[in-house]
Amino acid sequence: MFNIPNLFTAANLMCGIIAIILSLAGRIDIAPFAIFLGGLFDFFDGFLARKLNVTGEFGKQLDSLADMVTFGLAPGILMMVVIITTIYLDGPFFDMNFPSYVNFQIHNWVNAMFYGVPNNMDADIKYLPFAALFIPFMSMFRLAKFNLDKRQTESFIGVPTPLNTIFFTFFPLVLWIEFETWKFSEGIFGYIFNSYFLVGLIVLMSLLLVSEIPLFSLKFKNFKWKGNEIRFLFLLISGLLIAVFFVWAIPLIVFLQLILSIIENKYFKKEKNEVQS
Repeated sequence: MFNIPNLFTAANLMCGIIAIILSLAGRIDIAPFAIFLGGLFDFFDGFLARKLNVTGEFGKQLDSLADMVTFGLAPGILMMVVIITTIYLDGPFFDMNFPSYVNFQIHNWVNAMFYGVPNNMDADIKYLPFAALFIPFMSMFRLAKFNLDKRQTESFIGVPTPLNTIFFTFFPLVLWIEFETWKFSEGIFGYIFNSYFLVGLIVLMSLLLVSEIPLFSLKFKNFKWKGNEIRFLFLLISGLLIAVFFVWAIPLIVFLQLILSIIENKYFKKEKNEVQS
C-alpha cells in the first residue's frame, strides 16, 4: 500500500489540496505552482510504478482520486477565483499589490453573495463564478471514462485532466505577472478576462475532456528516441516556447499537443500500420 509510487500519488493529492487553500486565500499567484508540482508527482508515480513493477488496480484508483483533486477541483476553484477577481477590472486598488487586490475582490463577492452587502458585485453576475465548477464536474466523468476505456492504455481519447489544468493556470499567472499593466489600463486584458469569455472557455475545454479526440500521452515507458519521437518533439518545442514567450506560452503548448496529436494519428500511425501490413 505505502510503496514509493503510491506515496508520489499521495504527494500529488496534497499539492492539489494546497492549491485549493491558496486559491481561496487569494494567492492565485502561488496556487498554479502547487498544481505544477502535483503534475510532476503525477508524472513520476506511473513511471516509477512501471520501473519497480508495482502496477496494479489499487495504484490506478489512487491516481484517479488524486487527479480529481489536483486536476479537477483545484483548477475549478482557481478559475472561480479568477472570475471573481476579474468581474470588474477596476476599483480602488492602485496602492494594492496583487494578492491584496484578489483578496479584496473575494471579500466583495462573499459579502454580495452570502450576506447581501451592497457593492459592485451585488448583481446577477455574482453567480457567474460558479460556472467554473463545470471543470471538476466534467473531470469526474473524464477520469471514470479513462479508468474503463481500454483504448487509453498508452494514449488518450479526449483532453487529459492535467493538460486541461495547465491551460487554466495561464489566466491567474498572467493576471499576476501583468498586474502593473492592467490595473491602469485594461487593454487586451479586458477581452481575455471578460467573464463571459472565460465561462465559454471553461465550457469548451471541459467538454473536450470527454471528447473522442485522440491525444498522445507524455508518460514514457523508456527514454529511447524510437517510439518517443512525438514526445521528445513536443518537449523540445514547448521548451522553446517557454523561453521565448514565458507564461504566454502555456496556451500555445496546449494547442501544440492537440496539433501534434492530430499529426501523429494522421501520419505516424498511418505509416506504422502500413509497415506492419
